[in-house]
Amino acid sequence: MRSAADRLFFVVLLVDAVLLAVAELAFLPLRVRDLAPGVGVEANWPLPLSVLVAGLTTPLLVKLAAGLSTRMSVAGAPLLVWLLAVIGFGIAGPGGDLLLTNDWRPLAMLAVGALPGAVVLGGVLGTTPART
Repeated sequence: MRSAADRLFFVVLLVDAVLLAVAELAFLPLRVRDLAPGVGVEANWPLPLSVLVAGLTTPLLVKLAAGLSTRMSVAGAPLLVWLLAVIGFGIAGPGGDLLLTNDWRPLAMLAVGALPGAVVLGGVLGTTPART
């Protein structure tokens, strides 16, 4: 990271990773009947939008951080912060609530958020840096 603007952008990326983790955990138990209450009991299936959001945003955060530096500590920091925030807030949520329930949705959110982020991180670390 060369300038103060890069450092500030990096901090914003880390804060964004925490905020995304909290929002994804909050919307993880979302069901179809929550969006359309008049549909009835037959539409009571899970709607894991958090899984989709995690799969799109976590690799993006890693790619943006990798644009600042190709060092693993910088490029992988948003992924690590996101994982720690999901696990930390998921186990010890607000008021001691357990947000990572015994269901397939938390596992899907962790997998779909972490695996593409790790693939992007591996791609960034596997390329040779351009000479400036």
